[in-house]
Amino acid sequence: MTTPFPFTAVVGQDDLRLALLLNAVSPAVGGVLVRGEKGTAKSTAVRALSALLPAVDVVSGCRFSCDPGAPDPACPDGPHAPEASGSRPARLVELPVGASEDRLVGSLDIERALADGVKSFEPGLLAQAHRGILYVDEVNLLHDHLVDLLLDAAAMGASYVEREGVSVRHAARFLLVGTMNPEEGELRPQLLDRFGLTVEVAASREPDQRVEVVRRRLAYDDDPAGFAARWAAEEAAVRQRIAAARAVLPRVRLDDAALRQIAATCAAFEVDGMRADIVMARTATALAAWAGRTDVLAEDVRQAALLALPHRRRRNPFDAPGLDEDKLDETLEEFSGDDDPDPDGPDGGGGGGGGQPSPDEGPAGGDTGAPDGTGENGEGGEGGEPQAAGAGAGEQAPVRAAEPFRARVLSVPGLGEGAAGRRSRARTEHGRTTGARRPQGALTRLHLAATVQAAAPHQRARGRSGPGLVLRRDDLRQATREGRESNLVLFVVDASGSMAARQRMSAVKGAVLSLLLDAYQRRDKVGLVTFRGASAEVALPPTSSVDAAAARLESLPTGGRTPLAAGLLKAHEVLRVERLRDPARRALLVVVTDGRATGGPEPVALAGRAAGLFAAGDTASVVVDCESGPVRLGLAGRLADGLGGTAVTLEELRADAIAGLVRDVQGTSRRAA
Repeated sequence: MTTPFPFTAVVGQDDLRLALLLNAVSPAVGGVLVRGEKGTAKSTAVRALSALLPAVDVVSGCRFSCDPGAPDPACPDGPHAPEASGSRPARLVELPVGASEDRLVGSLDIERALADGVKSFEPGLLAQAHRGILYVDEVNLLHDHLVDLLLDAAAMGASYVEREGVSVRHAARFLLVGTMNPEEGELRPQLLDRFGLTVEVAASREPDQRVEVVRRRLAYDDDPAGFAARWAAEEAAVRQRIAAARAVLPRVRLDDAALRQIAATCAAFEVDGMRADIVMARTATALAAWAGRTDVLAEDVRQAALLALPHRRRRNPFDAPGLDEDKLDETLEEFSGDDDPDPDGPDGGGGGGGGQPSPDEGPAGGDTGAPDGTGENGEGGEGGEPQAAGAGAGEQAPVRAAEPFRARVLSVPGLGEGAAGRRSRARTEHGRTTGARRPQGALTRLHLAATVQAAAPHQRARGRSGPGLVLRRDDLRQATREGRESNLVLFVVDASGSMAARQRMSAVKGAVLSLLLDAYQRRDKVGLVTFRGASAEVALPPTSSVDAAAARLESLPTGGRTPLAAGLLKAHEVLRVERLRDPARRALLVVVTDGRATGGPEPVALAGRAAGLFAAGDTASVVVDCESGPVRLGLAGRLADGLGGTAVTLEELRADAIAGLVRDVQGTSRRAA
């Protein structure tokens, strides 16, 4: 067995370690989501946590880890003998992003179930993780059907496997820990809310700390066992502290004053539902137990808010993560519960709370000089500084985007076979049943009627006598299903001088942001190509991170000539490379332009030939016509004809405009067929 990197040897990352330890003290907190760039010890810390957890008492021989003190009466391996008990180390079970549904929930031998009437069930990862840790690395890349299963298990504390009338249920209560790199895309809101706490991690910028990270890692790689032995005393101390905190936890008192602060904080930050209040209460209680106290203090509530609320206050992927700590401190002070102390506090003139809670909140005061707003890339877009960057090149300062709106659905015609999503029609593992076929590999979704129909003509030849049905493997039929797939939405944005009017570019950016938000909701990959001046560039290679695309769009400068052909050719190259990487994912090209072409020799003819490449490849395309004013040349419409797609105006992108837009997109995209 590989020796894990010691938890106490992780350098820095205080919030990450605290969040994991709080869940070790009180699993009811609900798990941790760790967000951060690659190479920041996210996975290392999570894997090291399991070594600190106390051993688990289990029923001997039970594949579902039943507690001897309260065995599950519905356990598939039950009933259990009362004397059959033992213990094992706490488990860390890893769920691979590409795992199948059967691997997660378990699988039934359908052939034995049908032929012999025997329930032969092989437990999955949910059963293995019961009473332990379920760890999902790159959780934001998890397929939707696996996310649905995780949500069901987390909500009910049990896993249900239903296959053609055969049903198995087992307990599945686990600590869910996920790690993700936000650059690769955001997490589905429903799953995001299931994580009790969230932590943002980043590599230290302090040279001494970085040196220590490298020193410890090299020492561990040279001699894992020896390195772990040097940290054994620290590991044992933390293990004992976890056990002591668990013993204190039932005695921790959460009074009404703390509950009012929790409720007021959740209301102030407008989080949805009541789960945030419950998680904050459990976290504050765990913090007090970790400190060895039986009373919850204001500092516990504050720390609980910083861990439990940031991921619940985001309304869309373009919202900056984090929490306004000034607002948090004001809320805690207002609802501090000190309504009856001495009224002689002169500082309470406008705020009611006076200085009484300030000792608990004092340490936070030093952070008020660096609010989270420094991360908003578009904040200075209309000021004087950005203009200097483009001086002398006809470049204008970046323009802020207009408010996004609900965009119409644009889909790729035909029937695909790409990754599950919510945009275009596709053959998927989930969805409505449309037919049956012979299984290719393991049988996962039996089409019962088709199986009986295939077996019926052969019953006499198989010597059947009396009721029943004699089945052979060749009779089995797999159900084919139709659902929705995700696509690659590649935006090609004209940033030339003809688009540089501030009001027009603001509307254009607002429209693209709206389409990006729609792509986020439909689980698409997105890419961004821009063209202006003499060339085009890939502003953002295809990615699942729509907020990264939004950030690039927000800072997009404009000006110069219009090399439309260069933009289309660059987009064609991006799509060619992506087809090699992921042949099953179909593309939707969205060209945002007024249709003018002024860059390079014979710009109009060259743009027409470049557009013909997409028509020849039958790439679904939409041209967003940004032309404005009383006199319109209709150039965007001609470009759409050359692409084999359709042109829509900015107004027509809104969900309440032109009911036939999707049909137009699909119909005109077939011209090249």
